[in-house]
Formats: sequence, C-alpha cells, structure tokens
Amino acid sequence: MIRFSSAFLFLFLFAEVSAQQDSISLTAKLVENTNQISVNQDIIYKNTTQTPLTKVHLLNWISAYKKRDTPLLSRTLQDRKNEMYFAKKNELGSTTDLFIKPDSTTEWMSFDGNCENIYVPLSEALQPGGHVKISLKYILNLPKQKFTGYGIADNKIALKYFFIVPDGFEDKKQSPKFFRNIEENQSPGTYWKVNFDLPDHYFSESNLGRTGENKFEGSLTKDVEFLLTQNEVDEMTTQIDDQNIKISFGYKLTESEKQNLEFYLPLQLHFIKNKLGFLPDHIFISEKFQKDEDFIGIDDIKFWKFKYQLFTDAEKTDLNYFSVLSKAVVERSAIFEKSSDHWLMNGLKTYLEIQYLDRYYHDRKLLGDLPNELKVFGLKPLKFFHLSQLELSQRYGLAYQYMLTQNLDQKISEPFEKLSNFNANAISHFETGSLFDFIAEKMDPEKFDDFVIRYLKNQAGKHVDKKAFLDELTIASGYSADFLENFIAHKNRVNFSLKRYRKLDDNFQVKISKNTRQTIPFKIETEEKSGKKETFWFDTDDSEEITEYTIPQANADKIVINSDYIFPEKNFRDNYLYTKGLFANTKKIKLKLFRDIPNPEYNEIYVNPRLNFNVYDRFLVGLNFKNASLFERKFNYSFTPYYSSGTGKLAGSGGVSYSFQPAESFYRSLDVGISGSYFHYDYDLTYRKISAFIGINFTKNPRSDIGRSLGFSYNYFDKDLDPQRINLDEYSKYNLWNLGYAYSDRSIIHEKYISAGLQWMEDFQKISTELSYRWEFAEDKKISMRFFGGYFIKNNTKNNLFDYGISRVSNYAFSYGLLGQSATSGLLTQQLILAEGGFKSYVGDSANQWITSFNADAHVWRWFNVYADAGLFKSKMQDPQFIWDSGVKVKVIPDFLEVYFPIQSSLGFEPSFKDYGRRIRFTLSLNLSAITGYFRRGWF
Repeated sequence: MIRFSSAFLFLFLFAEVSAQQDSISLTAKLVENTNQISVNQDIIYKNTTQTPLTKVHLLNWISAYKKRDTPLLSRTLQDRKNEMYFAKKNELGSTTDLFIKPDSTTEWMSFDGNCENIYVPLSEALQPGGHVKISLKYILNLPKQKFTGYGIADNKIALKYFFIVPDGFEDKKQSPKFFRNIEENQSPGTYWKVNFDLPDHYFSESNLGRTGENKFEGSLTKDVEFLLTQNEVDEMTTQIDDQNIKISFGYKLTESEKQNLEFYLPLQLHFIKNKLGFLPDHIFISEKFQKDEDFIGIDDIKFWKFKYQLFTDAEKTDLNYFSVLSKAVVERSAIFEKSSDHWLMNGLKTYLEIQYLDRYYHDRKLLGDLPNELKVFGLKPLKFFHLSQLELSQRYGLAYQYMLTQNLDQKISEPFEKLSNFNANAISHFETGSLFDFIAEKMDPEKFDDFVIRYLKNQAGKHVDKKAFLDELTIASGYSADFLENFIAHKNRVNFSLKRYRKLDDNFQVKISKNTRQTIPFKIETEEKSGKKETFWFDTDDSEEITEYTIPQANADKIVINSDYIFPEKNFRDNYLYTKGLFANTKKIKLKLFRDIPNPEYNEIYVNPRLNFNVYDRFLVGLNFKNASLFERKFNYSFTPYYSSGTGKLAGSGGVSYSFQPAESFYRSLDVGISGSYFHYDYDLTYRKISAFIGINFTKNPRSDIGRSLGFSYNYFDKDLDPQRINLDEYSKYNLWNLGYAYSDRSIIHEKYISAGLQWMEDFQKISTELSYRWEFAEDKKISMRFFGGYFIKNNTKNNLFDYGISRVSNYAFSYGLLGQSATSGLLTQQLILAEGGFKSYVGDSANQWITSFNADAHVWRWFNVYADAGLFKSKMQDPQFIWDSGVKVKVIPDFLEVYFPIQSSLGFEPSFKDYGRRIRFTLSLNLSAITGYFRRGWF
C-alpha cells in the first residue's frame, strides 16, 4: 500500500511538472564492450508557442557526427581540425532503430535517425499550452570523444547532446536547429528523470541531482550531461553561508590541485556569491568544460628542453578554477540561448574575473614571473619590453585592441556561431566584461553588484531578458549606461582625444573631444611625480564638439583618459598629456630595439639591427627605423639604410603607407603608400625603384578562410648599365603599371587561389591568370595543382627582359626574393620561384607571345612528394612547343624550404646527365609574415 501511494504521488507530481514544462523520462542501457546505448524514453511535450502545432519538433543532434555536409563538420574544418572529415564510420555517432509513438496513436512509427531535426506528425493539432506524450525507443552509436569532447574514450563516456529532446527555444515556425559544438543550449528548463543500466564496474555522475545508484532527476537552466566511467569521480564539498556546496569533477584531480582547491574553493565561491547573489547546491565540472573555460594565458611555456613558469601552481589553480566556477554559476542563474545571449553570459563571467583580479592579483603582471625567470647570458631581455610592465587585468582590453587594429573585430551582438575563434574571447568575453567593469567603476562596484543580484533573482529559471538588463542598468547607473544598447549592436570606433590643457588657479582646464554622438562617460586620471593618483568621472552629451572640463588638481605631472584600457577605444595614443617640462602638452619620444606591445604614453620609434644578403652586396648591415609595433597601425613608416660589405657603399629601402579601415563597409582596408629602394642587381650595378600603390582588401566573413583583394600600382625603375648591357640595348629606365585581382580560399581540405592581372609599359601590355588548388585527399596527404596562362596583347620590347619565364623568372620588377638576381651559373641559379611557367627542369627559357602551364605535385611518404609539369608556349616567328618534366620533391620545411630532384622530362632521363647536380632546384621563402599567417589560420 505504501509503495502504491508513493508511485501514485510520483505520477501526480510528474504530471504536474509536465503541465508547466517539457519533461523527459528515460532508461538508458550501456551495451558492454560496444559504443552503443539502448534508450527507452517518454517525452511530455508542451506547446509553448501561440500557434496550434500539427507536428512536434525534436532534436537528434548525435546525427551531426558525420564526415560530410553538417554544420558541425563545417565548423571543425574552419577550426583547422580534420579528424572528423577523415574518421572511420565506426568512430562517428548516429541514431539507429528509431521508433516513435505519439500519444494519440497505438502504432510505433519508424523514423530516419540520420536527421538532426525530426518532425513527428500529430493526428490532432496541439493547441497553445496543451501537452502531448511521445514515446521513443532507439539505439545511440556513440562517437569518439576526440571530435568534440563528448562521446566515448578510454574507460569513460561523456554524454551531452546525444539523447533526443524537444527544442527548448522553439518558435511557431519550428525552425531547424543544428549542433555546432559551441556549448549551445539545446533543451534547458526540461524536467529529467534518468535511469542508467550499467555494467557493475561502471560509475555515473551528472549535473542533475542524484536520486539513487545511477539514477538522476531534476531541472536545470542548462542542458544535462552525464559521465559514465570505470573510475570513481573526485568530489569536494564546502560550506558557504550555511549552504553545502558539492563540486564533482569529470576527471582526476592531481594532489596539488586538491590541496590548492581546499584553500581556494571557499574563497572563490564566497566571492562569486557576493557578486551574483546565489550558488547552486551542486556543480559538475566536465573535462571539456574545464578545458574550454580555464583562464587563458597563464600556462607554462615549454620549448624543447626548456620550461618557463609564468605563475605558480597555486596561482594557476586559483585562476583556472575561478574562471571555470564563475562561468558554471552564471550559466545556472538563468536560461541563456548561446547564439543571441552569449555576450550577457560571457560578459558577466569576465566581469567577475576582472573584479577577482583587482581584489587578489592587483600587482601581478601579464607575463607573471617570466621576465625574471628568462635569462640570456645573465640578462633578462623581457625587462626591456613594455609587455613585461602590463598588469594582468589589462589583458582584456589588449585582446580587443589587437583585433580592432586589424579591423577584424565584430559587433558584440553578433550571433555566437558567426564569431571567429579569437573574437569569441576578445568580443563576447573580454570587450563585454570590460564594459560592465567600466560601468561598475563609474556607478560604484557595490551598486553594480546589487543591480546584478536583483536582476538575476528576477530572471531565475527564465529565458534571460537582455533588453530588461540594459534598460534596468541604464536606470541603476543614473543613465551612464544608456549608450550600451546601441554600442552592443554595432562595431564601434569610439575615440576620446585629449587635446590640450591650461592651468586656471588651482585647477586644470582640459579640452577633450569624442568622435561619436553616443553619450559615453569617461574617466580622467591625474598622476603626480610621487605616484599619487586622483580619479574624476564625467558624463557626456550627444555632441562631438571639443568640450572643456575642470579638474581640481593642478599639481599633476600627467593627465590620462580611460587608463589601463578600461574602455574599448580605437586609439589610446591621444589619451595622454604631460603638464610639466619639455614635453608639456605633447607626448614624449621613445626609441626601442624590438617590436613590442605599444605604449600609448609615448611616440615610439623602433630601431632594429638588420642583416641581409645577396650575392652582389654580400652582407648588408643596417638599421631599420619604423613605428609598427605588434599591433597594426593606420599610418606606418619604415626606413632601412644599409651598409653593403660587398661594395663599401650605402644601400637601403623605405616607405610610408596609410590604411583606411571603416568599421562597417564592403571593404576591410584601403591601403595607399609609396616606397623606394636602392640595391645592387649585379656586380657594381645598382637599381633604384620608386613605387606607389593602392590596394583594397574586401570585407570577409571572420570565420571564413576566403579573402578577396584588388590592387593597383605604379613602379619606376632606374638601372645602371655596363658597356655590355648598353650594347645589348637593355632597358635602363622604365615604368610599370599593374592592375590585379586575387581570390583565396585557404580551407584546410580544399585550398584554392585565383588571380588575374594586367601589366603594361610603353612597349608592351600583357594579361595573365593563375589558378591553384590544393586537396588533402587523405589525412596529412595532399595533391596540389596549378594553372598559369599569359598572353601579350602587345609586345614591342627590345629584348627578353619582360618575357614570360618558363623555368626561371625574369625579376624585372625586383619583387621576387632571388638571392642571385643576375646570376648565370652556380648554386644561386638553381633557386626556383614558383611563378609564371613554374617548370623545375630547364626545358625552356622564355616566351614572348603566350604560355600555358600546368603544375602538379602529390604527397607520397613523409617529406617526399612527386611532381609533374606540362605546358605549351609560343614565341614570335616560332611554332608552339609542348614541354613537360617530372621528379621528386623533398619538403625540408613545407612551403618554406623545398628541394626538387628532376627525373624525366622533355630532355630525357635527367639523372643520367653529367651536370645533374646543377639541375637540382630549391625554393626558399624568408617571408616571416607568411609563416605567422600560416599559424593564424583558423583563428581569424
């Protein structure tokens, strides 16, 4: 009788819960020694829309684990990860044997388990507020955990997004939703009752409440997740204000972590509760969540046999787990839809981090102990860098500033799945958290915290209302936060400019302008020589006019606006003024040896020693003077005078450029500039080159590898000629005009490049096009193909200087990195530039009418490729000729240093030739920007 009453009570309560929200009851049996879970499931589905529904929309996201044509696969490839693309079928996830029975039918219906979105037809329309029971049975084939962090791995199974559930954010259109592995919420707020049938040696854990052995029940503001493991999980319990908090870990803690967490956990949780107003009773930290949410930038630096520790183990544990716990608690405060609500969730998490750093790590530097630990010949080189002086808390503003200076930032409200990987941190987390901290400092952090506590209390268990957050914050801040709604909806280029100051009695009269009509407040900080600082806050109106503000502190040596990157401005260089000495009302000049994070307090000039080489100048020793720091600037100059050891004379190059970068336009940057150079192109023969250019880089999808550009340039050349060249009627002075378009797609599997150009001077006009394609046909195995076509519209040139190169290019524009520009024999003549004809064997010299060529190479084994080239060319007064070659390529450093060994060609079997050693070719790229660009792929 007691058991009957208990069962009746449960059914009554379950039905009562179901009437208010979706609910799921399921039994899941793990089939031992397989990757399968058998599921029997009941869903109580409630129509939360205002429209009658004729079908129920269910999400079957385990079907996203396919080798082709899913948003999940597309995203992993964008992230430069190809494991899923080349995975074996048994490593992927799927749903099989799927049968569904709506409440109104008695027959089980078979459904295709390969679809991420399943629509179950109803015999009768489900009215708004009504609910229906749906029964399901199916088998989950679990994917390998290496793809997303969820699935099966050695001795453990991480389950999330695998069970079939209703769409928690359904609209009347019942739009399809797809899994992208961005920790999106799938069906939050659903009431779960789960029973696992596991082998005896398995343990289970979940973020749901435990009701028995392998049994879990409850409702969460985020999606449920489970861990099935053959090892017991680590747990820690602490008490905060008479509330017992249990933290479960989906991985083994080290002894050092356990000891440190025993001290730090109460401190961290108490801090978070004071800021947010609540803590959940149970927090589950999965291995993936810990990796995704740990504190970025504090890991040890390991290089070869060297290891440098930036922060102590205790500090790393503290910062990592504070970051993890703060995100876990924020996620439990309300229901967040990741695509649109990410900035509020991540911004609050980052605000907590900034406040925590201000409380406990106020004096810690961005590089930690590294500047003191890294020594070279007894010196500490990092001490000379401004980077070593930056505070740890300044990392948030710096990350955003880095993206802004390249015009690669995105608006805060951009859907999360459209943010680049770097912007997912720099924008969603760092910029938004900095804005919250900015408002908090303006209105007083305690008042801001009180507002957040009230807001989250009202939003508890609900889908968070972002509009209400902004409106209520505006009122709570005395309208200082009124600008946020518009600021969040756009890419911004806000700039406060400190113009001049004047003394008036015991006050400063400071003239300040801003370049926006947004009513954004700002902070002025004054600093005396002793280090004493005073802070003053001012609100602004909707004017862009220069405004004068009074500061009651006339003994200051320095005036600063929005110090320490507190507000995301586009330019901090005009935020500083000195009030005394030679540099009063201006900025100091500072010379630096190495490129660094820019110090906006100074006009910095970087003076770098340079060493270069070509066979004619021999070693070139010089100094480079430039203003380009590690952050890109709109105006750039660079001048490099050299001493030529081979001639005993001066050489060098220099240039200036300016980049226009509108925040929201069809182009990302419009670059204009002029440059000049003076070097030797043969023994005792110099050339002078003057160039002017304009280039457009079109706006790109930040998550895409596709880029487009259009360029126009003019080049003037003046060359010295010796008597022999004069007799050959070579060109001493000529002008070159170029117009070109380029399209590139640097996708990890299918890499494509297309370019077309028109070049002309007084004696010729020619057009050319180049198409290249690289395909990764198997993991780490690629085949590359290239086509080049060129045609002279007009050719009245005096010699072959401007002809199309077949095996060796004519570097008449001095644009290729040839070590021996005019070399006719020796090793330097064997340098290969893969341009124009691109033939590796010496099967022809040049073509002065037209040329077509096809180049291909394919991976064979480790560093070895095979290559083949074929083409047709025609010169004046000659018949078209067909040529070809083939051989082996050794990739010493792929794309940067490669050696070509010819085998068979139009000339015959080349290894049999006596001069075979001179027929071996090599490519050498010393372009540092190309190397860094290679490692940036997938992040920008």
